[in-house]
Amino acid sequence: MALFHTDADESSADPSLTPLFGRVRLRTLIVLRWLAVTGQTITVFGVHFILGFDLPLALCLAAIGASAALNLVIAWTQPVQRFATERESFAQLAFDVMQVIVLVALTGGTSNPFAFVVAAPVLIGVAALPVRWWMTLAALTIAGSLAMSVWHMALPWSDWAGEINLPPLYQAGLWLALVITIAFTAVYAWRVGSEARRMGAALAATQSVLAREQRLSALGALSAAAAHELGTPLATIQLTAKEMARALKDPELQEDAALLVSQAERCRDILRRLSQTPSDTDQMHDRMALGDVLEEASAPLKGLGAAILIDMEGEDGAPLVRRRPELIYALGNFVENAVDFARAEVYLTASASADRFTITVSDDGPGFPADILSKLGEPYITTRRHEPGPGGLGLGVFIATTLIERLGGVVRFENRAGRSGAQVVMTLPRKGLELPA
Repeated sequence: MALFHTDADESSADPSLTPLFGRVRLRTLIVLRWLAVTGQTITVFGVHFILGFDLPLALCLAAIGASAALNLVIAWTQPVQRFATERESFAQLAFDVMQVIVLVALTGGTSNPFAFVVAAPVLIGVAALPVRWWMTLAALTIAGSLAMSVWHMALPWSDWAGEINLPPLYQAGLWLALVITIAFTAVYAWRVGSEARRMGAALAATQSVLAREQRLSALGALSAAAAHELGTPLATIQLTAKEMARALKDPELQEDAALLVSQAERCRDILRRLSQTPSDTDQMHDRMALGDVLEEASAPLKGLGAAILIDMEGEDGAPLVRRRPELIYALGNFVENAVDFARAEVYLTASASADRFTITVSDDGPGFPADILSKLGEPYITTRRHEPGPGGLGLGVFIATTLIERLGGVVRFENRAGRSGAQVVMTLPRKGLELPA
């Protein structure tokens, strides 16, 4: 309930803005499984023939051969370039988990130093599957590791290395460490991947806003080009109409020809203004005082709630700045949030130093809750979960902050010192934004 009423809510993300995830190509799964087969084969032969440990070689090779057989069947029966469905990915990764658990159980269970390899398919599942699927896969892995810790063959060893007998308590500790590793790495990988997906979706929304503003700016250049192209045919029409007016004897036709001449001249005047640069024809549009920027950004919000008070501090003459759609959009977004959550008044102030502009948007509300101050500016931070439309996605503050940063500025969120209310402080460089008087 301050300037922004926010809270982390990943479920509020618009599916249309979320990049496709939870699907992986069959070829990727096949390649990863061939890598596992190769590594397992080298390890088994190395331990058995080089170190001289007595492994159940036939059973181990049978477990490895099952993975190789699955790869061959998939490669022969399916187009490997297509995306696997969620169920297919889960089924294949569950097979990989069981295959690794069987292989480790044949070679000592949790006492085997390679027991932690069972976590690998879970990490792949976190990257390739939605939450409900990879959590099921993690639960299956933990259950399988528990079974493996109870039912397993003796740890292979050699006569020259002596016997090794691990106490049951130590073996229980190994299993617990394995479970913690699976759970921690899975949650960590999911959290990192989730942040990356959210940030990617938010940046895509920001790029969409920027593209829209750029298209609007391009209309000026388009109108100038159209004016240039239409100038010649209009001049021809005007010249022809003048000749007709001179040649015609009927007064009514002469009057019509004169009307054509006047209207063609009017069209040429309009096109002449369009073809001129904005600084020649519309200085208020291309260049404006910094105070006018505040006025334009807040104008659509006046009368919709809290009163908006604007104040220019510092310099006697308001500096002239370029009319940047990014600045107006971002500033309007901050003002809109302030109006929504202020009690009575919103304060919009601007000041200029030797090399920076500082614009502050503040309200007289309760202020930012301490637990969200560090999160402000991140995408999908909102408690407007039940509001329809894009306003409830938590992208507005993120987009506005990104636009200010693209202009070289910095946005700071804080509570007002000594009084209730929150404020957003934007600091922008004068160079590149300011125009000569």
